[in-house]
Amino acid sequence: MGNTQPQPSRTGPDRGSRFAVLAALLLGNFALAFGPWLVRLADVGPSASAMWRMALAAPVLFVITAARRQPLLLPSRAIYATMVFSALFFAVDLAAWHIGILKTKMGNATLFANAASLFFPIWGYLVTRSLPSRREGFAFALAALGAILLVGRSAELSRAHLVGDMLCLAAGLCYTGYLVLIAQARASLPSWTLLSWSTLATILPLLAIALALGERILPINWTPVIALAVVSQLLGQGMMVYALGRVSPLVFGLALLTQPVVSATMGWISYGETLAPVDIVGAVMIGLALILVRQPDRSKDQ
Repeated sequence: MGNTQPQPSRTGPDRGSRFAVLAALLLGNFALAFGPWLVRLADVGPSASAMWRMALAAPVLFVITAARRQPLLLPSRAIYATMVFSALFFAVDLAAWHIGILKTKMGNATLFANAASLFFPIWGYLVTRSLPSRREGFAFALAALGAILLVGRSAELSRAHLVGDMLCLAAGLCYTGYLVLIAQARASLPSWTLLSWSTLATILPLLAIALALGERILPINWTPVIALAVVSQLLGQGMMVYALGRVSPLVFGLALLTQPVVSATMGWISYGETLAPVDIVGAVMIGLALILVRQPDRSKDQ
């Protein structure tokens, strides 16, 4: 049957919807950029702060999942197993990143944590046994040069900064492993179900890492860890889940670059972390690479 309902105006609702998605994307990136600052404020160990981020957010995420009328249970044992293994990668990713945050500049930590955007396509090339396009190859080379500049600058400042950069890069690698596994579950799970279970499954591995490293677990001041759960996991990740797939890869990549800018600004205001010209050049190179690698390759589509 034909649609006999009156069609809405194209100018009002569509424009408002696009604005809402863009606002959610920017808000999500802005919220995630405050994560490193909150990690530093927490009076627990870095892995423990990551654990509380997951533990405090998980119940709320399941409530949101139920409110969205998405499944609360996973459909098969294989999916449960996938979630467990992916949680191990995610836990190591968060632990390495949170430890790295305490050892390097906040801008560097945020920028290197997004390295999965470059590592994940490399995995795709290995699986399909294909070579990157000229544009993609240029993006990877640009990112490598930018990383060398930033790492070299950190090595000049102190050994701790260098170790922090390496930990944040390792976090990006672990997050790539998480994405490889979670992509299998994403084919059969709605977004909020996936986010809820990936959050829940990461709690125990993070607690085990925190205990193994001898970190303080229970906070005296709960404000930073509660804020970390609300700002980073609920607001930040929630807005990113909402915006994902509703904007072009280029817009998504450009919005992602607001994270290191906000984190670097917070580092400058709170801790006097200044950026030298070589830091700015390296960050811009990696930022351009992140944008390039997110653009669809039209030559391959053709």
